[in-house]
Amino acid sequence: MLLPIRPICNPKKIRRDGTSLIQIQYCYSAEKKTLLNTGIAIPPGCWNRKKLRVNANLPQAFGIVQEINIEIQRQQRLVEDIVTFAIQKEVKDPLKFVKTKYKPTLKISALDENFDEKERDVPVVNFDVFYQINDYINFKAKSVTPNMVNVYNNMRDTLKAFEVFRQRKITFESFDFAFYEEFVDYMMYDHVQRRRRMIIKGFKISTIGKTIKHLRVFLANRIRRKIIAPINLEDFKIMDEEADAVYLTEEEIFRIYKTNLAAHPQLEECRDLFVFGCLTGLRFSDFTTLEKEDFRNGMLYKKQRKSDHWVVIPLRDIADEIFQNRFKKVIPKFENAAFNKLIKEIVRFAGIIQTIKFSHKKGNKDVIQVRPKCDWVTSHTCRRSFCTNEFLAGTPVDLIMKISGHRSLRDFYKYIRITPEEAGQKIKEIWTQRGMLTHNTRI
Repeated sequence: MLLPIRPICNPKKIRRDGTSLIQIQYCYSAEKKTLLNTGIAIPPGCWNRKKLRVNANLPQAFGIVQEINIEIQRQQRLVEDIVTFAIQKEVKDPLKFVKTKYKPTLKISALDENFDEKERDVPVVNFDVFYQINDYINFKAKSVTPNMVNVYNNMRDTLKAFEVFRQRKITFESFDFAFYEEFVDYMMYDHVQRRRRMIIKGFKISTIGKTIKHLRVFLANRIRRKIIAPINLEDFKIMDEEADAVYLTEEEIFRIYKTNLAAHPQLEECRDLFVFGCLTGLRFSDFTTLEKEDFRNGMLYKKQRKSDHWVVIPLRDIADEIFQNRFKKVIPKFENAAFNKLIKEIVRFAGIIQTIKFSHKKGNKDVIQVRPKCDWVTSHTCRRSFCTNEFLAGTPVDLIMKISGHRSLRDFYKYIRITPEEAGQKIKEIWTQRGMLTHNTRI
């Protein structure tokens, strides 16, 4: 390696004894240079400036010429080794490093033994998987909703639980197809769900798919930032199945709104907020963060937190009544978990308790669950109810999507929840409008 390092002897800097020091000059740049003392001094006239060595005319009192030149070469190589070490370690200030570390008697092996990582130009990367996940979450928390942060935390906690279950540390080298299969199998059959009164093992396929999805996104982020080497994630398939979810009809929403909760006044605000959500189609994170400035001339203006997309929603009379008179233009605050628990009670008080049966896959088996409709209701029911009711009412899908904020038809149709009878009735209405149900219709 050719480095800007050479021995010099300045004839203009003569000491009292008539000698000049031989120094090793290191030029980090045209402006930044340093001189390193070799501890060797000779009469300046005995230095060969072209060949950078001591001439044969050196008086014998100053030593043997050949041995001095060998020592100068050794010290020059020592400086080269120190500079090379600094470059390999990505030291942020190589010039200062060389000046600090150099001495003629230095053993180069001592540099590695005593190296302080704080001297590096780039921070030392902590390759612990969970350290990196926390770093990723902390960064994303600046731009996503608290609910999304919870999703990332759940992915991390599930992965950590799998590490404990498999009794082997998870590293970035762990992520291959065999790991994927083991992780999916663990999530489907062995993972114990938290915050449950009864022990439930295994996730639904949709939850497994969401966990894999966010694991993939995290790994891709670390790869793009060049923190880790590329990993082939093609085999990390994102499993999915249609979610079991109910919607409430217009009649059911009105029944809930009119339910007498005089014996349970603590539920009234929650009931009104739930109805308000069903009539606006917003996500829970959006309709619970509305401010009075978001309402103008009977319209609701809201920038959705998840999609960063503006929606403008006309307020129906009931929605306007709730906001203006019941809430006095101040939306009550609820945590999502508490809200989900309370609305189940409210819908039960409204008498919406017909039996609903849903099933989901666990491996190659169908798991069937039967519950009253009120027990299937969650905060997301608001959004599903809005989209489904508007669809059944004949509102053009592109207009519904403008209000719901969906950006693709695929995502929108995931929210439509109609029974086979409702689908048949809808087709019948369309055929009636076309005149296709009369006997004289030509085929």
